[in-house]
Amino acid sequence: MNRIINKAKLSEEVYMIRVEAPLIAQERRPGQFVILQLDSDFGERIPLTIADADSVEGSITLIFQVVGKTTHKLADLEEGEIIENLVGPLGKPTDIAKFGTVVCVGGGIGVAPLHPIAQGMKRAGNYLVTILGARQRDLVILEDRMKAVSDELIVCTDDGSYGRKALVTEPLKELCERATAPNLVVAIGPPIMMKFCAETTRPYGIHTVVSLNAIMMDGTGMCGGCRVTVGGKAMFTCVDGPEFDGHLVDFDGFMKRLGAYRKQEEDAHEQCHLDMAAQRKEAGQ
Repeated sequence: MNRIINKAKLSEEVYMIRVEAPLIAQERRPGQFVILQLDSDFGERIPLTIADADSVEGSITLIFQVVGKTTHKLADLEEGEIIENLVGPLGKPTDIAKFGTVVCVGGGIGVAPLHPIAQGMKRAGNYLVTILGARQRDLVILEDRMKAVSDELIVCTDDGSYGRKALVTEPLKELCERATAPNLVVAIGPPIMMKFCAETTRPYGIHTVVSLNAIMMDGTGMCGGCRVTVGGKAMFTCVDGPEFDGHLVDFDGFMKRLGAYRKQEEDAHEQCHLDMAAQRKEAGQ
């Protein structure tokens, strides 16, 4: 069992928790994830990327967005409470090396898994340019942490409420057209964002890595629920990824599979809000 050491709310429905997990903290590498389960008997198993780790404290940091019943229940837990099951680190770690100039592009909650990758790339001696994107200002997360490890930081919002009014592909294209083009691009965020980041870099022949947040159950390659098509071949996100060559991913197929249970997620999300409102009313709040 893993105790929650610290909890913080980053935006309306995005939370950050620091959890006791000494063995995972020692072994984890950038790009890897855990699978957690709140109810050991009947609970849903959900994958969350490790956003940071402290091997001295023996803790890992997880950042998640409330989208369904399990993430609602996770957000309701307070400091000192326990997560029943936590398994990891899982997945292949990011290939961290000195490439030259690396551009890290994060969209929304995708900035969380991007953070340890950016840290690793900077420590490896790369010139690091970071692009952060969100719909609006209050949805930009981890800006200070990303700025601390970046040589250049560009923030974009869809509505122009903060930074540049632009999609992340706009500054990415500008970087690709510099006299010294990036040697590597790492893009993590909504699938549609990763798709168009890959399409932006494709004409320039710049290797582009994406991290896929596929539907996942066991995390060991046994269930096949997280399969994706990469380079015309079926692969499993949990054991072959979660990172793949963005120019080879069948994003349209991936997005179709990812939306298979969207209605159930939306219904569970709405029901949780209704239940919480009823509980507050009952308590006289």
